[in-house]
Amino acid sequence: MPAANENLVVFLHGVGAFGADMAPLADALGAALPSTAFAAPDAPSPFDGGGSGRQWFSLSGVTAANRRARIEAAREAFDRVTMAAVAERGFAGRLDRVALFGFSQGAMMALDAVASGRWPVVAAVAAAGRLSGSAAPLAAANAARVLLLHGEADPVVPVEESRLAAERLTAAGFCVEARFYPRVGHALTDDGVAAAGEFLVRAFKRV
Repeated sequence: MPAANENLVVFLHGVGAFGADMAPLADALGAALPSTAFAAPDAPSPFDGGGSGRQWFSLSGVTAANRRARIEAAREAFDRVTMAAVAERGFAGRLDRVALFGFSQGAMMALDAVASGRWPVVAAVAAAGRLSGSAAPLAAANAARVLLLHGEADPVVPVEESRLAAERLTAAGFCVEARFYPRVGHALTDDGVAAAGEFLVRAFKRV
C-alpha cells in the first residue's frame, strides 16, 4: 500500500456481479479522495441464479420472513472476505479509516455490518439496499456515519426500505443522511456517486 493512502473504501457488489463491476467507482471517486485506497472483493459464493457472478447470500426462495436469517448466516463469510481485502491493503486494525460502499445486496451486507456492531468503520454508503439483517437493538457504539442512496422508482428493492432503514438507524444513534432520486430505478446514478464522494470526504475528515 502506498504510504500516501490514509483511507480505504471497500466496494461490495450486488448479487450476480463481481467486485470488478464496482471498479469504475474508484475512478469516479478518486479525484475527491486522493489519499484513499480502494478494494472490491468478490462475494464468497457462486451466484445460484445462473451465470458466472457471485453472491453474498442466495436469493433462491428468499422471502421477507427469511431474509434476515439469510443475511445473518452470511456474516461469517462476509467478514472473512472483506477483512482479507482490508488486510491486503494494510488497514487491518485501522477500521476507523475504512468505509464500506455497497450496492443492492452489497448494500444490505454493509448495513448489517455496521448495524450489528461487527464493523466499527468510519462510514457506510448503501445504494438501493435495505436493513434486513439486524434485529433491534442496533449497535451504534462506533458512531459510524451512514449514507443511503435510493431511486424512487426502484422495482427491485422499494425505496421504502431505505426510508425505514434511515428511521431505524437514526433511532439507534447513527448519523444518517439519505438521498432519494425521482424516476430512478435500481441503479446508482452519477448524482448518487457525487453525493457519496462528498459524504466520504466529510466522513474521513470527521466533519
